[in-house]
Amino acid sequence: MGNREGFSGGFVAGAIVGGIVGGILGSLLTSRKNNELEEDKVLLKDNKFTTEENIEDARLSLEEKISQLNLAIDDVRQQLGQVNGTLADKEY
Repeated sequence: MGNREGFSGGFVAGAIVGGIVGGILGSLLTSRKNNELEEDKVLLKDNKFTTEENIEDARLSLEEKISQLNLAIDDVRQQLGQVNGTLADKEY
């Protein structure tokens, strides 16, 4: 019966110590995460894409890149059509 009493006391002590250590670690990690979130908010405010003009510039740039990709796709499609001996202008 001595083992059972020792187990109970060790279990309770472990639960208490574990709760304290877990609480301390949780609060430290939470405060660190809050600091990181505040730094991210500052970076977002300073971000160059926050103005309407810059958003429009980014949109136009993306449209130009999409157009270039479409031209490249059409070129490859024509080259493959010539290699395979099929008509490249055929719509799928």
